[in-house]
Amino acid sequence: MTESNSKHALEIVSPAEHTPSAKPDTLIRVIIADSQSIYRVGMQKIFAAETDLQIVAQVDKLDTLHTLSLDPPADVLILEGNLLAGTTDVVPGIVALFPDIKIIVQTSGTEENHTVELYRKGVRGIIPRSISPELLIRCIRKIAAGETWIDNQSVNWVIEAYRAQAMALTDPRLQPRLSPKELSIIALITQGKRNKEIAFQIGTTEQVIKNYLRKIYEKLGVSDRLELALYCLHHQLDKKAKEALKPAAEA
Repeated sequence: MTESNSKHALEIVSPAEHTPSAKPDTLIRVIIADSQSIYRVGMQKIFAAETDLQIVAQVDKLDTLHTLSLDPPADVLILEGNLLAGTTDVVPGIVALFPDIKIIVQTSGTEENHTVELYRKGVRGIIPRSISPELLIRCIRKIAAGETWIDNQSVNWVIEAYRAQAMALTDPRLQPRLSPKELSIIALITQGKRNKEIAFQIGTTEQVIKNYLRKIYEKLGVSDRLELALYCLHHQLDKKAKEALKPAAEA
């Protein structure tokens, strides 16, 4: 069954179009998300010779994934890396949409920060667009079986990223720099005080406190009061915050 318009194309492959000889419980069901039809056609030809692999849907835009209704669900998503350009939360969104799917990103080139971020967000494999058909099939089978597909360079990048993260957790020189005012606000937040109460105690407005909080969240990489409190406990920041609050209270 094929649906298309000027904006995007969606193809859902019915059982009649592809009847593999593999048992249903060993069949690997694949979605292809790629803006270039030549790659989608090429993968169709590669998969045609494999009895344990079935393309169950093809899309050329990420938005079209939301229209898919597959039963049983797909096992693997092969995703063109260019579709992720300019986005920040696509991978978590896909995982939320298809909780059990394993994502393979196909890229034209690799970049350290982008590669590390993709693996952190749950991508199970990153492969080049120029990958051979044999390696592509092997990659899909490995990832469908629960493994991670990662080359030596990416392994080094991931290890270095986590090593740097571990150093940041223990080395005070790498901790974000917070002003005395920011530390005072943090101390009051850990005491459970609301913005209005904090503003009154420090002698400013509630809007100013909100502005400070936004900057604090950005510096520490947290998103709300709870994460801030947990961060303070983990980094023993509450002690420094209490010390900063003393002169602020005296003033």
